[in-house]
Amino acid sequence: MPTILHHKSLFPFNTFGMDVEARHFSSFRNVDELKAILASPEAAGQRMILGGGSNVLFTSNYNGLVIRNEVGGIEIIRENQDGVFVRAGAGVVWHQFVMWCIDRALAGVENLSLIPGSVGAGPMQNIGAYGVELKEVFHSLEAYHIESGETHQFDAKACEFGYRESVFKRKLKGQYVILSVTFLLSRVPNFKTTYGAIEQELERMGVGKLSLKCVSQAVINIRKSKLPDPSKIGNAGSFFKNPVIDESTFQRIKKEYPDVPAYPSGKGQVKVPAGWLIEQSGWKGKRFGNYGVHDRQALVLVNYGGAMGDELYDLSTQIINDIYAKFGIELEREVNIIGA
Repeated sequence: MPTILHHKSLFPFNTFGMDVEARHFSSFRNVDELKAILASPEAAGQRMILGGGSNVLFTSNYNGLVIRNEVGGIEIIRENQDGVFVRAGAGVVWHQFVMWCIDRALAGVENLSLIPGSVGAGPMQNIGAYGVELKEVFHSLEAYHIESGETHQFDAKACEFGYRESVFKRKLKGQYVILSVTFLLSRVPNFKTTYGAIEQELERMGVGKLSLKCVSQAVINIRKSKLPDPSKIGNAGSFFKNPVIDESTFQRIKKEYPDVPAYPSGKGQVKVPAGWLIEQSGWKGKRFGNYGVHDRQALVLVNYGGAMGDELYDLSTQIINDIYAKFGIELEREVNIIGA
């Protein structure tokens, strides 16, 4: 039986660095340990599964049981004409998984380097960066159904991936615990370097011949130049989703802001960078004591040390209201807000 701790500080387990505590806390490394925790009296009340803690904002102490996913292991399970199938435990640190793949010349996840969080969180929100989304390399996952006690397999269709979305964030939210994820990778790279500043960074690095390692390093360099290190400044990366708007709304904004950046997002739909909207509204770099908006990336809200979760939540609400008043676009939080 895994140990269940009481009044456990969650400060080390969330990248925002919120100094809150869980009424009860435990962790599991396999499905049997998870079952034992869920059968405990402490699990009868409010509970949540916590991975890397990189996509949550605690606004208060958690009056329930926090269960940390620590399922480990990475292995190649088979290889065929389609590619190489790699299975990773849901508790594996995402960037460590990416580096494992690159070290073995397995292509497909190099553009997703340095994204914080765990492997299990990847399919939950269909993580993406620099022109690549997880769904492009996803094969299947194994998840434990809390109510029935059964383990189920999900393919890509069953996951219902969308932009930073999956079935686990909507109709199946809170019903499953992801145990492992299987990826379909390739030994033949298909380099994607046209998104963002990757090509410019590769040129700055003096790269003559492309490789998985140099593309990954370029992404790492760019992310480090724009995003604060959570070990130094508390943050959860992008706080807001990039909104997808209709063509007419986009044309209305373009009349007033001819340089508005945009990306096609399906028939009659356009994706506009939330960071640009926030910057145009004057929020970039604003600081309110020990919290604020990052000075290099307006998408990122930061805790300079000692901030309260509800302060950051209220700041995000002010930004949402301001963007709606200015552009008629309602921003959506990407970070999960966890209260009492």
